[in-house]
This record gives sequence, C-alpha cells and structure tokens, in this order.
Amino acid sequence: MKLHILGICGTFMGGIAALARDDGHEVSGQDANVYPPMSTQLEALGIELHEGYSAEAVPDDVDRVIIGNALSRGNPAIEHVLNRRMDYTSGPRWLGDNYLARRRVLAVAGTHGKTTTSSMLAWILDRAGLEPGFLIGGIPNNFGISARAGGEWFVVEADEYDTAFFDKRAKFVHYRPSVAILNNLEFDHADIYPDLAAIETQFHHLLRTVPGNGSVIHNQNDPDLKRVLERGCWSDRAGFGLFGECDAQWQVRMDDPAGRRLTLFHGGESFGAIEWTQTGRHNALNAIAATAAAAAAGVDPAASVEALADFQGVKRRMEFLGEVGGVRVYDDFAHHPTAIRLTLEGLRRSIGSARLLVALEPASNTMREGHHLDQLAPALAAADYVAMYSSDTLDWDPGEVFDKLQADGRFRSQIPNLVADLRDYARPGDHLVFMSNRGFGNVQRIFLDGGDGRG
Repeated sequence: MKLHILGICGTFMGGIAALARDDGHEVSGQDANVYPPMSTQLEALGIELHEGYSAEAVPDDVDRVIIGNALSRGNPAIEHVLNRRMDYTSGPRWLGDNYLARRRVLAVAGTHGKTTTSSMLAWILDRAGLEPGFLIGGIPNNFGISARAGGEWFVVEADEYDTAFFDKRAKFVHYRPSVAILNNLEFDHADIYPDLAAIETQFHHLLRTVPGNGSVIHNQNDPDLKRVLERGCWSDRAGFGLFGECDAQWQVRMDDPAGRRLTLFHGGESFGAIEWTQTGRHNALNAIAATAAAAAAGVDPAASVEALADFQGVKRRMEFLGEVGGVRVYDDFAHHPTAIRLTLEGLRRSIGSARLLVALEPASNTMREGHHLDQLAPALAAADYVAMYSSDTLDWDPGEVFDKLQADGRFRSQIPNLVADLRDYARPGDHLVFMSNRGFGNVQRIFLDGGDGRG
C-alpha cells in the first residue's frame, strides 16, 4: 500500500512511518519542520520527505493518508485530502487497526513517566529474549531509535492527547492492550480537556479495552486513578507503590536519598536490588511498574532487576549533555509542574549542597495558559537560580512566580539575554538543567558550545 504521512517528523508519526516501511508499505510524508535526527532516520529508510505542507506534495496515486494530531483545518494538505475525497485516517487508528491488532500489546499510560517507563519495559523484554517491538515518544539510549517492529510483544507509549482533528478521543483508545500500566493521573492538556474529570473518562475508556484475561498495573497511591478504577475494571489488577507508603502487591524501596540504589518487592518478599544511574522517586516507581508489567508478560522479576541495572535512560529525560567551565549541563523534557518538581528533587538529592541552576521554558499549552501557576514556584523550590524563558505571550505574569521563589532568577524573552544571565551566574561545580517540551531555541547546545545565541 502507498501511504503518505502528514506531520511525519514528529517522534510518534516518524515511528509510524518506520513501522509502516518495515511492514512493506511505500511511505512518503511532509512536515513543517524537516530536520535531524528524525529526517535522517526516515531518509535512511528510503522515505521521501517534503518540507512544508502543500497539496502538490500529496501523491495523486496514494492509497491512504495518515494525519498527525498537530494538523487542523485550513492546512493546505488537509484541505486537498478532503476536497479530493482521499482515504485518510489518524496515526493511532492506523497503528491499532493495521499493526497492533496482530501483536500482544503493553501500553504505558499516565500524565508523567510514559516515555521512561516504556523504555524500561522494552529493555526488560529485550534482555529477556522476547525481541519486543516498540513505539516510544522519545529515544531510549539502550536502543538509539524510537520505534522498531519486533516480534509478538509490542510496547507502546499510550498518550491521552487527542487523536486527530477529526477524532477527539485519546490516542490510547485505539491500542487495545493486553497489559496496561497506569502510572499516575493529573490535569494536563488544557487545550483539549476542560477538567480532570474529562481526562478520567478517557482513562476509563482505556480500561474498557483491556480484556478480562489481561492485566492492569496501577499506581496504588494515586487518588485520581482510584476514581477511574472505581468506575469498573474487568481485568486482573496489580498495584505498585513505594515501600512503606502502601500495601501494594509490587513495591520499591529507595535505599539512598537520590534513588540510585533500590530494593524491589513482590508480595512482601524482596526479589532483587538495583544500582543504576537514574535518580528520584519517580524513576523508582517507573522501575517497579515496568517490572510488574514484564511479569505479566512472563518475565521473571529477577531478570528485570538485571536488565534495569543496565538501563541507560532516555534522550531529553534528565540527559547529561556535557560539562563546560566546570558546570554540568542536563536536558529534560519538562511539561508539567509535578514532573519538574520530581526531577529537580531527584537531582537535588543526588548533588547534595552543590548549586542547582534551572533554565525553564514553560512551553506546554497547559503551563502557558497558567492552569498550574500556583504549582510552578513550589515545583522549582530545589533550585538556587531560575532563568525563565518564553518567546510567546504568556497568559500570566512571570513575576507572580518569581515573587514566590526563594531562589535568584530572571525572566527573559530573548535567548541571548538568557544565555548571558546564565554565564554571569554559573560557576564551577554548578549543575544546570534546561527544561522544556519544545526546542528551547537550541539554548542547551549554545551554552555548551560557548555561543551567545545571536545567530
């Protein structure tokens, strides 16, 4: 079949393209921004790419157009597809109907931790010899790619964001997993959902698709997930949580403040300990959730411990980029105050009294609209200095956040000014984290390379 993908250079849609090409389809696509690493990955697969959206780039003889959820009415390629009455579908539906239907699916859902937990789970299954396929919204360092075909088992990052301009259901309702992980649940995606209850409804739609002989692995201490489960769950349930904080079937104990040493338990009995490079209670919970899901797929928990000891993390998830002038620089995909807080708390426990500098771009729609404004200053409490950046007009005054911070800091609307501030403040021994779920103007690389961001 000849497929054309609109929005092909996003991590998810690029993964769809790679899977479709591997499945024997002829694939082409277009995107507003065609750039490495996704463009080079796709070109290496023989996929023709067109930069910018246009009717002319849609092949006349295409069998089906797959449309990404970032596109909407008014886009010239979309209007061409509709006017020509071409066969079209969404990425999640194509994945579910044409790919996942032939496999045993493990879906990882939650407001936070989906990418990291999916990466851990895929690595555990791989080390166990199951040769899993996967589609993850990031690049696991253990694999170096975001998607691969694999065999019977398939790990998919199950996003609650909407499917497409013509299908406002959550992406994950199309995946029909045998095993579902529910990591956590908070209000997010304010551009799609009016309130938390609307998101809870979508999560319950996911539960409705898990078969009776399937498994639901859930965070036992999350009150919002508890409400979802109380609506009805028809599958085997297994809770997970931190040791001493709940009576969950699967528990993890942090054996040092940073979370670099963990002991894992099932049914109250320890089955192993990990020493690894990850930090924070959030990653401890990600690890036990992935272990529980792998057990549902038949993997011995002790084997999961061995695999996790070699887990190398995910690009843009507290990724260490390098050191310049004695300052250690990290990059983190920050989209929500809770994720920011947990990440910074984990790093603070790891670095002790060393100074922690944070450069934050509040780029998600929810944060830019100010829905979590009262949580932002507490989320940054571990920092000694905060540099905040936005090239867009925020729906709130950054001064409201800085007035509540104990740290030094400044808001900037220009990258060169932000870089200059950081250079003036930073000194050897500091740790600097760039946090954004967008590109942040490539400021991470500008800082490391010694540039000033002026072009």
